[in-house]
Amino acid sequence: MKGVGLFLALFLIAVAPPILNAEKGDDDVPFTWKGTEYINQRAFIDSGRRCATIEPDDIKKAAIEREVQAYMSQMRTAVSGGNVKVYFHVIRKGTSISQGNIPQSWIGAQISILNAAYANAGWSFTLASTTRTTNSTWFKAGPGSSAERNMKNTLHRGTADDLNIYTNSPGNSVLGWSTMPWDYRYNPKDDGVVVLYSSLPGGNAYPYNLGDTATHEVGHWFGLYHTFEGGCSSADKVGDTPAERSPAFGCPTGRDTCSTSGKDPIWDFMDYSDDACMNRFTNGQNNRIDAQFTTYRYGK
Repeated sequence: MKGVGLFLALFLIAVAPPILNAEKGDDDVPFTWKGTEYINQRAFIDSGRRCATIEPDDIKKAAIEREVQAYMSQMRTAVSGGNVKVYFHVIRKGTSISQGNIPQSWIGAQISILNAAYANAGWSFTLASTTRTTNSTWFKAGPGSSAERNMKNTLHRGTADDLNIYTNSPGNSVLGWSTMPWDYRYNPKDDGVVVLYSSLPGGNAYPYNLGDTATHEVGHWFGLYHTFEGGCSSADKVGDTPAERSPAFGCPTGRDTCSTSGKDPIWDFMDYSDDACMNRFTNGQNNRIDAQFTTYRYGK
């Protein structure tokens, strides 16, 4: 019987799937993204394509915090939640889904995902309109490009408290990016979020195809930083998000890269975890959203 037990144990070990190293990734498991193969998913994350939003340096961050505190001391109370009108712009190079012409059902599903993600913060989203533009140059528009400027200058609608979302297939295989709320006063037309069209619910950009690329980028639009910003010094300006040394990928339960502040917030929408792993914002992030919106967007 001992021989049978040993054989069974060896058999189970042989057929069991490999356990991935949640921190370093598995060098034996390549990760393919939009036709480009990386040695693993960590290499994709390190390439900077997960999110191309530009966050300010420490000096700018400090100035922003002072400005918000001064404004809020005058206002005394922040706007606590509300409804955001969404102007949705579908950029396509043809009439098929693979050419960016996503169905209206995907857009409706994306609005539902945003409503679920921000419900605890008191924020909701209503689709105001959908535009569809066939333009092969805009379809490949990347962050900071002349194509992005032309696209937004032509299509942008609403004011500072309205959200413009653009879907396309950005250059360099980027998943998405956003402007920050304090930038609106300098360039109103630039304001908004751009996401890869296949990251919407129904798309094939696995494991980023459940709609939380938009959730993440809208977080930036509201004024949130990445949870890993500043590494273990926790420079995301939110007290209740545990610090983490680097962005997470996959869903590495129990990951703890900054041992003094609690387990890494892999479940937070502002980390880089897979969509299926993300499910919440913290109370501190919700409060920051309210203060940032009040200072830079409400009634502007």
